[in-house]
Amino acid sequence: MKKKKNYSLRAFINDVHLWLGLGSGIILFLVCFSGTILTFEDEIKDLFAEDFTVEGGDEKLSIEQLISVLESEGMVSSVTVPAKDGEAYEFSVKESPEQRRGTTYYVNPYSAEFSKKRESSLDGFFFSMFKLHRWLLLDSSIGRPIVGVATIIFLILSITGIVLWFPKKKINWKTLKPGFKIKFSARWKRINHDLHNTLGFYACIFLAIMSLTGLCWSFQWYRDLGSEVMGAQIFGGRGGPRVESEAQIDEDEMISIAAVEKITAQELNYEGKTSISFPSGDKGVYSIRKYESAKLSPLIADNLIVDRDGKVLKKEVFNDKPINLRIASLIKPLHTGSIYGGFSKLLYFLACLIATSLPITGTFIWIHKMKKKPKKE
Repeated sequence: MKKKKNYSLRAFINDVHLWLGLGSGIILFLVCFSGTILTFEDEIKDLFAEDFTVEGGDEKLSIEQLISVLESEGMVSSVTVPAKDGEAYEFSVKESPEQRRGTTYYVNPYSAEFSKKRESSLDGFFFSMFKLHRWLLLDSSIGRPIVGVATIIFLILSITGIVLWFPKKKINWKTLKPGFKIKFSARWKRINHDLHNTLGFYACIFLAIMSLTGLCWSFQWYRDLGSEVMGAQIFGGRGGPRVESEAQIDEDEMISIAAVEKITAQELNYEGKTSISFPSGDKGVYSIRKYESAKLSPLIADNLIVDRDGKVLKKEVFNDKPINLRIASLIKPLHTGSIYGGFSKLLYFLACLIATSLPITGTFIWIHKMKKKPKKE
C-alpha cells in the first residue's frame, strides 16, 4: 500500500484556487462579460450616432458670439475647443443653475450652426451592462458588496493562478516554456487547460489592476484605506479646496473669453484640446483644463484657474504633481483601460475577454478531474 502524500502548500493553493473559482464563477463571468462590453462603449455609441459635420469658412466666430446663439437654449456653462480645425466646439448648456450636468451641443465655429447631442439607441443597453457590472442588476446596496467580495476573490484567484502557473518540477526554461503557448494540436482537454493556464497568465497583470482599482467603487473602507496609504484622496475631485475670485470688479469689467484663451496659451504653451468652465456666481472663476495632443494619454490634463480680472490664481501641471496624486487621480481610467486611449482599451478588452472565459475553462478542468477514476491501491 502506497503511503499518503503530505498535504503540500501547492495543494492548498490549488484547492483555494479551485473552490473559490467554482463558488464565484457565475458572478465573475457576469462581471467580466459586462466589463468586456463596456470597454468600447463610447466607440460603439459613436458608430451609431449621427455625425455633425463642420464645414470650414474664412474665419471662426468668437466664443462669445457662439454663446449668444446658444443662450436661447439655456445657460451656457462651459466650452471645449478641439485641438484641430474642422471639428465642432462642444458647449454644455444647463436648463437651470441647479442642474448638475448640462446638455452637450455641437457647434460649427464658422457658421454657428448647432446640434443638440441626441440620446443613442444603445444608451439603455449600455446602462443595463453598467448596472450588471456594478450591481448585478440588483439594488446597489445589495449588488455592490456582492460584486466587491467577488472582486476580492478574483484578486486571490489571480495571485494563486500565477503561483500554479509555475511548474512543480525544477524551474528552468524547459519547464517554463509550455506555459507560454497553447498546444492546439493536442486533444481538447489539453487545449482547454492551456486556454485557462496560458491566457490567464498573460492577462493576470491587467486583471490585478482592474481588481485593485475596481474595489474603490465597492467599499468605502477600501477607498479610505487606499487614500490613507497613498496620501491622496481617491475620487477627491480636481484637487484641493474650491478657488474663489479675488477680483473686486463688476461683471461688465470681466476679461473676455478670448483673453482667457490667450492666457491659457501663454501658461500652457502646447497644442491640445481645451475645456473652459465659465464663472458661476459672484465668486466664480474661469476653470481651464488642457490636454496636450503630443502626450500618450488623452486623459491627462493640466489645470489652470484664472480670475475675472485675468490673474492666474492656480496652475497645476500634471507631470509636476507627486506620483501619489497622479495615481489617485487616474483610478478610473486605470480601471476602465482608457488611460492610453485605444491602445490600452484594446489590451483591456482582450484581458476582459480572457477573464470571461476563465470560469468556463476552469469548470471544464474540474469536471475532467472529477471524471477520472481513482487509482486502485
